[in-house]
Amino acid sequence: MASPSLQRGRISSAGSYYVVTTVTARRARLFVDTANAKEVIHWLRASDEQGRTESMAWVVMPDHIHWMFCLRDTPLSIVMRTFKSRSAKALNQLNGRQGTVWQPGYYDQLQRDERQLMAEATYILANPVRAGLATGMNSYPFAWCRWPPP
Repeated sequence: MASPSLQRGRISSAGSYYVVTTVTARRARLFVDTANAKEVIHWLRASDEQGRTESMAWVVMPDHIHWMFCLRDTPLSIVMRTFKSRSAKALNQLNGRQGTVWQPGYYDQLQRDERQLMAEATYILANPVRAGLATGMNSYPFAWCRWPPP
């Protein structure tokens, strides 16, 4: 369970855009494994398919994800709880293990306008480049964006 202090000021508003970041437990580099990264991507897409979110951009880094989406009718806390619990169960099953996959809680930022939305999408796509995992914003296999990079 996340600290109550993380809940203060948190707004969950259908139709609003959010960027969320969540980190693996103990910063384990689970997603250097292609199968694990693809499993997380499956659950990001499932959230869209099940009508909870409409993804704008995401990146699966070795030990965390950044995900930008438009929130539909499901509260933000339930979107994140569902994503983390389902992906954790699938990852544990895939790897024949048990235990915690994600750190408790997540960081979220409400996007206020289109300029901020584009800046955050660029940040998400450039994350692997800054980390030395890719040479360009379109060359990292575990990143996606609705819009072409600038």
